[in-house]
Amino acid sequence: MSQGLQFDLKELVLVSGTFGPQEIEQMQRAIAGDFSHYRELREAVGELEQKEDLSPASNVRLGVCLYLLGRYRKAIDTLKKGDGGALPHFYMAKSHFALEDYSAALKDYAAARKAGYDADLCALGEAEALRYSGDATAALAKLDSLSGAVEQTAEYLYQRGATVAALGGNPSEVIALYERAVSTDPRHAGALFGLALENDRYGNDREALEFYKRSASQFPAHFGSLLNLGLLYEDREDFEKAVQCYQRILDVQPDHPRATLFVKDARASGNMYYDEDAQKKRDRMTQVLSVPVTDFELSVRSRNCLQKMGIATLGDLCRCTEQELLASKNFGETSLVEIKEMLGSKGLRLGQLAPERHVLEPFEPEALSADEQALLTRPITDLNLSVRARKCMVRLGVNTIGELVRRTGDELLECKNFGVTSLNEVRDKLSAHGLKLRGD
Repeated sequence: MSQGLQFDLKELVLVSGTFGPQEIEQMQRAIAGDFSHYRELREAVGELEQKEDLSPASNVRLGVCLYLLGRYRKAIDTLKKGDGGALPHFYMAKSHFALEDYSAALKDYAAARKAGYDADLCALGEAEALRYSGDATAALAKLDSLSGAVEQTAEYLYQRGATVAALGGNPSEVIALYERAVSTDPRHAGALFGLALENDRYGNDREALEFYKRSASQFPAHFGSLLNLGLLYEDREDFEKAVQCYQRILDVQPDHPRATLFVKDARASGNMYYDEDAQKKRDRMTQVLSVPVTDFELSVRSRNCLQKMGIATLGDLCRCTEQELLASKNFGETSLVEIKEMLGSKGLRLGQLAPERHVLEPFEPEALSADEQALLTRPITDLNLSVRARKCMVRLGVNTIGELVRRTGDELLECKNFGVTSLNEVRDKLSAHGLKLRGD
């Protein structure tokens, strides 16, 4: 499509006609070739949303386009109004996956297969959802169940490489799978990101930069590629390009927590102009989220439950889901309604900031000696880490040595400006105390 757009993108969205995987791929390639077409897509979606009494087929077309724009919740609601066929179920699955609702994604992939969508593509989607849900073993079993031509596709090779990596397999095998995927499809964003990440981990900055750029040039772009590419540009003090990377994420997902943080840092570092009104709105939101829950007149039962859960501010509440609150002892529907009304008065909702939370694996200090438990409760500052490593700990919210050893090396490497050198430093500091990172 880089040689010239062979169809009218707005017409494809707005005019009834054939709309399936081939047309969707055409749209994606057109936007990847010239990102100005993204604006065309957004305008076309706006026009389609204004139409009344959309047919089921039009709702499917609108829902898929909303998914491409990153409006995942709206995409799901719209696709449910579709014809109940294979295509809407497949894109509901992809939308649920993007929202990190992996169980719902698995159900919709199964429904898409039953409705006639490509069974191999559904299975690959299921493998990815299983891997992200933490069950890499089941993901590998799903991939092992596939055979035939699908095993030579870029998507299969990428999913297998990512799954082997998640299981702690041989890095050489992982890289070989990614390379085969890119050889099969030079535009595969996931495989390009995988190669970029592997090079980044081993300090091959130049190779990593090129792979990140190639991955980020696709549509929809891999958010990990845009984030890491921005960080590499920051390291080179090319703050304008870094901001462009983060802004591309925010154009699709305005509340993306890491992109929001990074773009602010990059602008400040480069002393660049930015939208003061937007910044004021973010500052006001930060102030609202820091308001203590004790400032509100809550029932005794609600106050006690929030205190037991360690919820001190409105921001803490926004990081909780309804299910987490209801799981607390003596916290019932009445208290839930009370909490919702309190948040609603400030324009907030439960679960609004849930993606910011990091789920840690269970840790059992009772299996340790008294001396070992005491060591794990010591502050992270006792390790005397370098400035860069300390900043990473602050960003991750790691305050004690015990919280640090719950992390894996890969999790630390995802933190801004934290590379292999810093990771080796952390491992050396922990080793001096007879400790290791999770998974080491």
